[in-house]
Amino acid sequence: MEHREDICRALDELCARYEMAHMTFLVVSAGAASNTYPYFCTTYPDAWTAEYLERGYFGSDPVIDVMRWGLLPVDWSALDWRSKPARRLFKEALLYGVGSQGLTIPIRGANGERSLFSATSSLPRREWTRLRDSSVHEMQILSHYLHETVLDGLGFRKAERIRKLSGRESQCLQLLARGRISKQIAADLGISESAVKLYLRSGRLKLGALTSHHAVALASFLELVKL
Repeated sequence: MEHREDICRALDELCARYEMAHMTFLVVSAGAASNTYPYFCTTYPDAWTAEYLERGYFGSDPVIDVMRWGLLPVDWSALDWRSKPARRLFKEALLYGVGSQGLTIPIRGANGERSLFSATSSLPRREWTRLRDSSVHEMQILSHYLHETVLDGLGFRKAERIRKLSGRESQCLQLLARGRISKQIAADLGISESAVKLYLRSGRLKLGALTSHHAVALASFLELVKL
């Protein structure tokens, strides 16, 4: 998926799969000089995207601010919408059907790259919470996969030699991708939980990943495991 249109089509498919209203992927920093910014792919209406860019909402959007302090997925209800520019942005977004609920996942690459992945919904709060909680694990992996795919397509990925994963490392990452936690993986493989954590850590180091979700996405991107 080297072209923006391909990424946008993939986001459309993911929206349908996860029953989300919209999804957006934004490259905040590629860790190198680039003249392609702002680079983003979104399912938002073209009219809203044009309005957002024309009004320069990048500077007042609390969602973008997640990149400065967030490390984990952030529900939009936890963001600070109290400022006048933020309230105006949210009100206009609702008029364009962006959705009243949202989840943003910050992605930090090993070489200084920064990206944001957001998914939105118009569901009532209780239903949204159930949808968010049931899909957040897979979305964390997908967000990292998109990060790797987009930066590779833009030519920002350096050719690096990846050390081959051991059988146990691959198994642990494969089971993690399926939503299993360390204790469950240990039971599945008949090994100790400390051994599972060791295999996941060594897998992350070999792949140059910062987190286990990042490692799963990288392993999938490099076709070392299957999601």
